[in-house]
Amino acid sequence: MNGGAFPPKSLLVVRLGAMGDVIHTIPAVAALRSTFPEMQIGWIVEQRWAELLCAKGPRSGPRDRSRPLVDFVHTADTKLWRKSPLSADTRNAIMNVRRELRDQRYEIAVDFQGALKSAVMARLATARSIVGMKNPREQPARIFYTHDMEVTGAHIVDQNHSLAEAVAERPLPNCAAILPQDDQAEASVAKIVSPGERFAILNPGAGWGAKQWPPERYGEAARALANAGITPLINFGPGEEELANTAANASNGAGRTISCSLGELIALTRRASLFIGGDTGPMHLAAALQAPVVAIFGPTDPARNGPYGTRSVVLRNPASRTSFSHVSTPDPGLMNITAEEVITAAHRLLEETPA
Repeated sequence: MNGGAFPPKSLLVVRLGAMGDVIHTIPAVAALRSTFPEMQIGWIVEQRWAELLCAKGPRSGPRDRSRPLVDFVHTADTKLWRKSPLSADTRNAIMNVRRELRDQRYEIAVDFQGALKSAVMARLATARSIVGMKNPREQPARIFYTHDMEVTGAHIVDQNHSLAEAVAERPLPNCAAILPQDDQAEASVAKIVSPGERFAILNPGAGWGAKQWPPERYGEAARALANAGITPLINFGPGEEELANTAANASNGAGRTISCSLGELIALTRRASLFIGGDTGPMHLAAALQAPVVAIFGPTDPARNGPYGTRSVVLRNPASRTSFSHVSTPDPGLMNITAEEVITAAHRLLEETPA
């Protein structure tokens, strides 16, 4: 594939976003890192998700706990570029990314995303080999590949691992996700929770409306957790303030709303006794950090996107039908999942977790 023996001197990972998808790719890259520790690995990712790979600070150089997996983190802001595609700022930003990628002289670029934009980004690196899946999410992406590979596995984590094995041309170990540690974020989180405090993260937000369980039911779950001596923290991201406040009000003051940077959310989730939420980036982060998870699923398929590598209870009603259409209409099956079901699942996981 590389015109010579594997491993090459350098490899570029292309997985721009979103949060959960980046997290689902990390174990495959960790397997490549474990097997080929001397290989230089770069990763191009959307700017907003860079903290999943690197704490705030240098984005290249010797690896350490703040950037444990990759040697180079390259960032793009394709959302901003799409808003003004013909502007001088956009052209300059794209040229800078192109120059940065080419300066590293990557021998192989692996497109784990399978989108047209990620395939174009892989081509910008001018790697000798550009590898993707035989059936990418967007078929035109294959135009840019020099090699397209069959992948196996039901869960996307397994599919990504399969692609990494196809690139390496050998079996790879199954590795847990490796995430950075940010000392500043750790210090900030130490002010939110006390040492030894048992707490749960509740995440009422979702990528689109059909995946969103009612915030009032999160409030009910928060009340039950507080009665069991578990501090409920209601996490929200940009634009989710109303959801979080609705959940907090429904909890009668038991739940406390919090909004974190990505680095702080990593630090907080590492300490959590439990996570409750839907098919979202924060849920996949909790699973990657091996926090127990109550996962509330509606239109998306937990066999492909469910919590991976941690103790979990997945709740999905038979009325739900798999669909990735980003619609705001509530999913009937999701609406049939009761607060009592979630509370029962939470208690079950907490009872299995040492205090």
